[in-house]
Amino acid sequence: MRTPFVKQSTRDYYRACREKGMSLFDFIHGYVYGRWCYHYIGLAGDKNPWWRWLWVPLVFIIDRVHPFTETDAHRSGDPDQTRPTWSDAYHGKAMPLNEATKLIRLDRPVNTALPETVLPYTRARDIILDNPEKIVLLNCPCRAGMKNPCTPTDVCILIGDPFATFMLEHHPDKTRAITADEAVAVVKAEQARGHVSHAFFKDIALGKFYAICNCCSCCCGAMKAHAMGIPMLCSSGYLAQVDQDLCTKCGTCAQKCQFKAIGFNKEGAYIREDRCMGCGVCTLSCSKDAITLRLAPEKGEPLKIDALH
Repeated sequence: MRTPFVKQSTRDYYRACREKGMSLFDFIHGYVYGRWCYHYIGLAGDKNPWWRWLWVPLVFIIDRVHPFTETDAHRSGDPDQTRPTWSDAYHGKAMPLNEATKLIRLDRPVNTALPETVLPYTRARDIILDNPEKIVLLNCPCRAGMKNPCTPTDVCILIGDPFATFMLEHHPDKTRAITADEAVAVVKAEQARGHVSHAFFKDIALGKFYAICNCCSCCCGAMKAHAMGIPMLCSSGYLAQVDQDLCTKCGTCAQKCQFKAIGFNKEGAYIREDRCMGCGVCTLSCSKDAITLRLAPEKGEPLKIDALH
């Protein structure tokens, strides 16, 4: 029997949760995350609205299930952890422009699990896209939670059902369906502004990839958490490198770098490799082509879209 007053996308999400073997708590958590994402994600902002205090019990429960702070008993990516951390349940991988573009333009169903060398987490590593051409643009919840957000705000790209349609139905004033070409244009424009594209994975989004977010360190909750020691973001698998003969010390790359990974000495720019996430934004900002990306096995493997099947 069809439940009255319940949207079809909610029923589809519930059915997908059951098929995935997720608990009722996970379904409720996922529903809350999607239905009230501007409150849920907006907690990391600086608007400090009154409703922030209403979420304290939920934050307490989540911390009991997925601890925000690592300890010896539960560290992100450790298969022997007693409980998966918040980072294991919710994380992003930096995506250079060419790989982000390929992910958006997928025109075939994909069903694969990424190895820990690509995503070094214990949960949420699947890419399952039965409807990859379903693309929805969402007003960024992180930027919505800021007093003076970066603009534009419609920069979050949701890919694939049931989550894309769920968000479209529940937030009709903050979402719109777009084409792959429009999504690529958003990513190109955001990276030109110096913002980092991340492929995001979340356990309650059926444990899989569901969005490409274009992140800035001043607004993005994940980048703020990462800077505070919650390892929600992992490297693209590349590192930036500088050709000193071409570098003119203009400083544009350092201004654009969201991870403060570029410094200067008398020879020119240099890369702080411990900070560099291989996002590639600096390579796009350099008018002299002095910065390129190289494979960095010590940082992990890239998410190679062409190899997905």
